[in-house]
Amino acid sequence: MNFPDLLQWQWNGYASYHQSRTNLLIHIVAVPLFWLGTLGLIGSAIEGSWLMAIVAPVLMVVSMVLQGRGHAMEENPPVPFSSAANAISRIFLEQWVNFPRFVLSGAWLRAVQQRTPS
Repeated sequence: MNFPDLLQWQWNGYASYHQSRTNLLIHIVAVPLFWLGTLGLIGSAIEGSWLMAIVAPVLMVVSMVLQGRGHAMEENPPVPFSSAANAISRIFLEQWVNFPRFVLSGAWLRAVQQRTPS
């Protein structure tokens, strides 16, 4: 699947995989942790900071663990990854494109307001 198709495929099913209020609340905290980790990795390469190079991936892993626990609460579990490249692509698309799009479109807030606690 090419990049635009993967992006659209992920977006088309996004709301159905993000219905649990608990998962939605986890995502609103965990996704920015992933952003900080990603930016920290870039910053560590630019600055040559070993501390940042250690802390940044830890933030990314913590974010993924939290989101994984959130997704485990969903009625509709995410589609399993088909390969390492698929996993990396989908993770980065969700974190940097589709979740922000979900929030900025107002869909996140509507979903939180409509859902019962998990």
